[in-house]
Amino acid sequence: MQRMGMVLGLKPEKVEEYVRLHAAVWPDVLTMISACNIKNYSIYLKRPENLLFSYFEYHGTDYAADMAKMAADPRTQEWWAVCIPCQEPLTTRKEGEWWASMDEVFHYD
Repeated sequence: MQRMGMVLGLKPEKVEEYVRLHAAVWPDVLTMISACNIKNYSIYLKRPENLLFSYFEYHGTDYAADMAKMAADPRTQEWWAVCIPCQEPLTTRKEGEWWASMDEVFHYD
């Protein structure tokens, strides 16, 4: 299992819309998340900075393939089409990233 932490900004005028969308995530999207070996997925919002922090555990063996599978899913693409306009990726993210990946510096079970 691999723990993943990522960060992303939200446009100030879109915060409430994003929160509303995530209060009722589409069931097909949740099914695809599970099908791509993601468990224990949470997104936190830090106001007033409007930063999102996501945490999930990846239980698969080929992260790139699972993310490609998710990206190819038509229903997930529809979901992203309503969520992406709310988002403001960090200018410091790595090339190819939308959500900026973070290094784990501490973990305790």
